[in-house]
Amino acid sequence: MLNFSLRIEWLGGSRLKLDKKSDFSNWYNTVIREAEIVDDRYNVKGFVVHRPWGMRILKSIYKMYEEALEKRGHEPVLFPTVIPEENLRREEEHVEYFKAEVFWVTHGADKRLPRKLALRPTSETAFYYMYSYWIRSYRDLPFKAYQSCSVFRYETKATKPLLRGREFLWIEAHDVFPTPEDAYRQVREDMEIAKEVIYGKLGIPFMFFQRPQWDKFRGAEYTFAADCFMPDGRFNQIASTHYLGQRFAKAFEIKFLDKDGVWKYPYQTCYGPGIWRILAALISIHGDNHGLIIPFDIAPIQVVIVPIPSKDVNYDELINYCKIVEDTLRGRGFRVKLDSNPDVTPGAKFYFWEFRGVPLRAEVGLTEMKTRNVTLCRRDTFERIRVELERLPDTVEDLSRKILENLRSRAEKELESRIVEASSVEEIGEAVSKGLIVKAPFCSIDYDGEACGEKLKETYSAEVRGVRIDIKEEPPYDAKCIVCGKPAKHYVYIGKSY
Repeated sequence: MLNFSLRIEWLGGSRLKLDKKSDFSNWYNTVIREAEIVDDRYNVKGFVVHRPWGMRILKSIYKMYEEALEKRGHEPVLFPTVIPEENLRREEEHVEYFKAEVFWVTHGADKRLPRKLALRPTSETAFYYMYSYWIRSYRDLPFKAYQSCSVFRYETKATKPLLRGREFLWIEAHDVFPTPEDAYRQVREDMEIAKEVIYGKLGIPFMFFQRPQWDKFRGAEYTFAADCFMPDGRFNQIASTHYLGQRFAKAFEIKFLDKDGVWKYPYQTCYGPGIWRILAALISIHGDNHGLIIPFDIAPIQVVIVPIPSKDVNYDELINYCKIVEDTLRGRGFRVKLDSNPDVTPGAKFYFWEFRGVPLRAEVGLTEMKTRNVTLCRRDTFERIRVELERLPDTVEDLSRKILENLRSRAEKELESRIVEASSVEEIGEAVSKGLIVKAPFCSIDYDGEACGEKLKETYSAEVRGVRIDIKEEPPYDAKCIVCGKPAKHYVYIGKSY
């Protein structure tokens, strides 16, 4: 963490002039750097340095997701960073898609390697090579494993920290089952995990789509993805789960001996929660013009205690009472910081910790010390309440839930306000140019609808994200595709994305 005194010149005794709504890009870039989430000044394009404040938040998100996976039977593993070229080439469609994004290791010191090694762009071809050794019998199934790691892709588009980079953080789970029904149950379970963690614990609303066939994960039979919507009017894919069928099993000769004594190919799924992109969504959706707002459970510091000195109060006595407050909160397991730096004004401390998104501020002055109270200020609403010391831990516990509920509720309202319906292609173009999501009748998300999707992309840089599977909705029986006029099979959601 930066020396606090160095930040005062930056703060200048007042908040930075930021406007998230009118200049989101500047707001985002300023917040992630000045709040010490990441630093993008590293001298390799697309690679960033993760700083302590951001890393502590990332570790908390990782922990939530890993616990949810392990609770449902996944075991942690860690595979090598490099994948031999021959592994990538086992599944033709998969390698064809990723080959333009692969970083290749070709030399060891000054000697050319006998075969090229890829820095993993994703790990199907690493996992499944080993699964062919590990899975031999029906007794080995289901087999569910995950790893938390970084992956590498030679991104040619403009890079943006936490959203599009050449190295990024995620989790990938790779599961194997004896039947397709078991595999589809896993896909549904993956969706449930996303809802539990991303929506339930982080307060980020999203829509779950079945992706169009032309936009599915290469090598999968079907792809399902969770998209949130960012303040600049773009979809952000924060998790995806894929039904792979038997394609990779056949490519890697993964077989099991069933109870009937017959060798069979299993059915597979893979699941990718984008930890980087989840953090980007958290920052962007919950933050405001004062900086970050972090949900209580993942905040590196949950309560910051700020002494309010005055000429009428003995400073040592004030600090001693603040330490009592600190001990009271720590005794309940809260992460607490007593900011007792005498060279920094309370106002500057307020702005500093607000910018970093600390959920609760405990203000302690002469009145609080005399009455054995604490004044709590919520970061999400700036509401201030006075609380008796003995009631402080219970009050903080209660406020932690209310803060998350409020963040989730207002994010949901914002998402709902961005969805509009269109009755013509021109209306789609107008809506997406205003940063909105368009719901429209569409002919097909199978390959026969790809031409309509491409027309929207070429004309308006808008993408068909897919059919929602988290809610049930169907167009009227006589509805026509908004692009080609053929009978509409679905409602789809259209917008720009990263």
